[in-house]
Amino acid sequence: MTSSRPRVFSAMQPTADSLHLGNYLGALRQWVALQDTHDAIYSVVDLHALTVAPEPEALRRRSRVTAAQYLAAGVDPERSLLFLQSHVPEHAELAWLLSCLTGFGEASRMTQFKDKSARVGAEATNVGLFTYPVLMAADILLYNTDLVPVGEDQKQHLELSRNLAQRLNSRYATEDSPLVTVPEPYIVKETAKIYDLADPGSKMSKSGHPSGLIELLDDPKTVATRIKSAVTDADTVIAFDPVNKPGVSNLLSIHSALSGVPVEQLVADFDGKMYGHLKVAVVEVVENALGPVRERVTELLARPEELDEILADGAGKARAIARTTLARVYDAVGLVPAR
Repeated sequence: MTSSRPRVFSAMQPTADSLHLGNYLGALRQWVALQDTHDAIYSVVDLHALTVAPEPEALRRRSRVTAAQYLAAGVDPERSLLFLQSHVPEHAELAWLLSCLTGFGEASRMTQFKDKSARVGAEATNVGLFTYPVLMAADILLYNTDLVPVGEDQKQHLELSRNLAQRLNSRYATEDSPLVTVPEPYIVKETAKIYDLADPGSKMSKSGHPSGLIELLDDPKTVATRIKSAVTDADTVIAFDPVNKPGVSNLLSIHSALSGVPVEQLVADFDGKMYGHLKVAVVEVVENALGPVRERVTELLARPEELDEILADGAGKARAIARTTLARVYDAVGLVPAR
C-alpha cells in the first residue's frame, strides 16, 4: 500500500450463491478500475452475513464463491488487498469500542434497521442487525480509509462512520494527530441503473422476481431464457424512454453498459427492428461479459487451496494495518497495553 494514493475500502456480504449483474456493473467493475488510482482494500464481510442466520456450510461456500467472483471480475491481489472480514478480528474489537460511542437513539434511527425489523417483527430481530452500522464503521475506520464507494442505501451508514470518526478524534486525539481518518463518500462516475427484467420498475436485486435476475454464475441457457422473457411493452418501437418503455430502456442500458456502445447509437442501430432482435443482441453481450467470469470462478473453486492462500495473504496484510490502528485507539481511550 502506497501512502501517496488515497485509500478506498469496499465490501459485499456473502449472502447468496452468486452475485448479480447489478453488483457487477455497479460495484465490481468500479473496484477493478480503482486499483489503478487508489490503494484498494476489498473484503467479503462474512460477519455481517451472520445477521440473517445462514446455514454454516452455506456461509462457508458463499464466502469463497464471493471472493472468487471478485477475483474473476478483475480484483488483483497484487494491486489490492482481498480478505474475509472474520480473518481480521480487529474488525469486531473496534466495533465494540465504537458501539460504546454510539447513542442508542442514533443507532435506532438507521433506516435499514427500521425497515428490516418492521418486516420481520421485533422478536425475530437480532442485536447484530441493530449494531450492523457500527461494525460497518469499524470496517472502514480500521484502515484509515479516505474514500468509500457508496450506494444510496448505504449513505446513512457512511454518515454514521463519519460521525464516529469525528467523535473519536474530538474526544481522544489532538488536532494535529487524529486517531482515525474521517472517510468521504466516493461518487463513482455515472453507471447504468439496472432494473429487474420481470419488473423494470424495480432495481435488480436478490429480493426481486427470480426470473428478473441475471446472476453472474447462471448458465448461458438460463441467462438467455430470462433475457428473452424480459418484460417490454405493447408496441414494437425500440426507443430509450424509461418512463413509458422501462423494459426496453432497461435492455438498452444493459447492452450499452456491457458493450460500451452509447444508447443513442443502439437506438439508431435497431431502428425498424423488433424487440426479439434486441433481446438476442443483449444475450450475446451478456454472455461475452459474464462467460469469462464464470469460467474463472470455476477454475478458482476447483483449487480451493489457491483461493484460501490468496485470502490468507490478504488478511495478513490487512491485519498489519488494522493492528496498528487498534493499538493507537486502545492506547488513546486508556486501555492497558497487552504484553
